[in-house]
Amino acid sequence: MKKLAVLISISFIAFSCGKKDEQSVEEIIERGDLTEIKQKKSELGQQQSELTAKIDQLDEAINMLDENRRLDLVTTQVIQDTLFQHFAEVQGDVATDENIIIYPEFSGVLTDVRISEGQSVSRGQTLAIIDDGGLSSELAQLETREALAKTTFERQKRLWEQNIGSEMQFLEAKTNYEAIQRSREQLRARLAKTVVTAPFTGVIDEVITDEGQVVNPGQSPLFRLISLENMYVEAAVPENYLNKIQKGTPVTVKIGSIGNEFEGEVRQVGSNINPNNRTFRVQVAVPNEDGLIKPNQIATIQLNDYSAEDAVVIPENAVQKNALGENIVYVLEEPSGENTGIARKKIVETGYVYEGHMEITKGLQPGDTLIVEGAKNLREGQEVKIRNEQ
Repeated sequence: MKKLAVLISISFIAFSCGKKDEQSVEEIIERGDLTEIKQKKSELGQQQSELTAKIDQLDEAINMLDENRRLDLVTTQVIQDTLFQHFAEVQGDVATDENIIIYPEFSGVLTDVRISEGQSVSRGQTLAIIDDGGLSSELAQLETREALAKTTFERQKRLWEQNIGSEMQFLEAKTNYEAIQRSREQLRARLAKTVVTAPFTGVIDEVITDEGQVVNPGQSPLFRLISLENMYVEAAVPENYLNKIQKGTPVTVKIGSIGNEFEGEVRQVGSNINPNNRTFRVQVAVPNEDGLIKPNQIATIQLNDYSAEDAVVIPENAVQKNALGENIVYVLEEPSGENTGIARKKIVETGYVYEGHMEITKGLQPGDTLIVEGAKNLREGQEVKIRNEQ
């Protein structure tokens, strides 16, 4: 603004003190001669360039002689090469394969519920008993018949071995005994279904059916059993990451609801592309020693899709765009005194951006002193004062 005001003032003086016969811009425009108008514009442009050069000389002289001048304050950092990693983030859900609803395998009245909600149970532990409808009595009778059939068979066998009796009597006794054995085994298998047991070690999350209710196979949910040991996060990943994600790829898992972050690796990659959203499924195992992770929690998976060693990385806010759409930064060169220097503009080419940091692929080198804060209002060649925090 200072330059502009001086420029306008000098231009006004120059035009006022010009030749008496010099015609005004309004008069030239009024005549409508295009050639004359262009010529006048060219003359004024030349005068403006000369005035700007003189003003720059005056500014330089003022900066050298004015001990009380105020310089723009900036902060700087020396650029060092480093490892740069970019992560793609996808949202997933916590899940476990050991999260089931237990249904009865036998029809009857639920007579004895032996667990409560929140109780830990072991694999094979009895959870409830269903009334057997008289099957236990049938089994007792069948076992009595089995004992008699066994005795008859063993006696006929001994006689047959002594060549006493007919072969038909021996075969009938054997067949009868084996048939009763099979019936007893089938009845015991049916009776075993009246006892509801835990298929794996876990926690009873919900008791759905109370004692005294009639239950039916596949229709009456009894309990929800969950194990929080083998937890994993499942997420849908865009198909353009297929060549970057495979079994064993390291990832970071963040669960915001509990503020936890885990380092893990992909344990399973889906073989199918969902045609609706063009994604494939991945699974990442997560530890759960304290039991804070629950099924259906929202999790974020960070997939490392790009890495560069010895990269030039700078704060993202240090990069600006000029009128041509080019990315520019300012670096400090030519120290002009204690804690002062000259700002130089550099056009740079950028790469990936992650968490406020940007990779610079061209235009900066390790060892350059980058102006980080205070660069927004700088111009090429401006002297600045450094105020870095110690």
